[in-house]
Amino acid sequence: MTLLAAALCACGHDTSRHLVLIPPAPVQPPYQVVVPVPPPTPRQLPPRAPEALVANVTALGRNFNGRVGIAVRSIDQGWTVSSNGDARLPQQSVSKLWVAMTVLDYRDSGRLTLDDPITLTKDDFTLFHQPIAALVKDGGYHTTVGELLRRALTMSDNTCNDRLLRYVGGPAAVRDFIRRKGLGDIRFGPGEKLLQSATAGLQWKPEFAFGNAFTRARARLPQTARIAAFERYVADPPDGAAPSAIAGALAKLKLGQLLSRQSTDYLISTMESSKTGRQRMHGAVPAGWDFGHKTGTGQDLAGRTAGYNDVGLLMAPDGRSYAVAIMIGDTPRAIPERQALMQAVVTAVVASHRGQGDSLAGRAPIP
Repeated sequence: MTLLAAALCACGHDTSRHLVLIPPAPVQPPYQVVVPVPPPTPRQLPPRAPEALVANVTALGRNFNGRVGIAVRSIDQGWTVSSNGDARLPQQSVSKLWVAMTVLDYRDSGRLTLDDPITLTKDDFTLFHQPIAALVKDGGYHTTVGELLRRALTMSDNTCNDRLLRYVGGPAAVRDFIRRKGLGDIRFGPGEKLLQSATAGLQWKPEFAFGNAFTRARARLPQTARIAAFERYVADPPDGAAPSAIAGALAKLKLGQLLSRQSTDYLISTMESSKTGRQRMHGAVPAGWDFGHKTGTGQDLAGRTAGYNDVGLLMAPDGRSYAVAIMIGDTPRAIPERQALMQAVVTAVVASHRGQGDSLAGRAPIP
């Protein structure tokens, strides 16, 4: 006992050691908390286009004698059907759409109004289709941005379009709009005068804007020079665009992703009142459907046409809509055959919408 007491006493005076208290082991509760884990989100598959419509569009593009691109985009479901839809083909007056959108984008940002006054003079004349020229007298023709825009879209007036193009800053302004809005493979050319002159193999001269001076100058060129210029244009058009890109741009327009609601409604309603191309896509639009579009037609040479187009918005009575672009970049086929192709595409879209999409694959080509 004496030794034990001494040992304890010694421990009590050792300041270099401490007692450590070890907590008791935790007691497991008699229950468990179960935290539900949500199942993994299934991977969203891209929307599938109707098989019959795919077959029809493929057959129509394959059976047509010419360089043709077709694109159909469902604005509500997001799928796209195309035949040669990524080919860059001449737009011709389809490009007036991008001028119109640029003008309305300037309007949305407060840089212009549709009531802005413009005086049109004979120095503004371009060539080919320019019905407003008849209104321009020696003192000019006093008009507005809105009237020029309406004429450019509904009558495809080249002089109205070129005057608007200069008003917003020229081709660079339109190219900037296309880039900013992410519209894809859509080129914008140098304007009507330079584009048509180069396609014919000519250098632009101001006198070409009057009478038939352009046609006479073109006729004086050697045929070899004209063919070479024509081939250069259709091979690499400075105003070229892919039908799929145009259909995508029209879908963005309809969805309100390019312009304000007011400008979007204005542009689509103006496209619906277009007076051109009544026997192109428009010729197959059923009663009760709405259709707004823009046509484009290039120069002819030896039975070939450098661009014969129609692009637009096809809107069903139930509210669903489609963006359609049909571009014939180069073909010897007669105009009724080109129109028949365009109408056949519309017919296929309507049949697919109604659930009546019988396949055209294996049928005879368009007569």
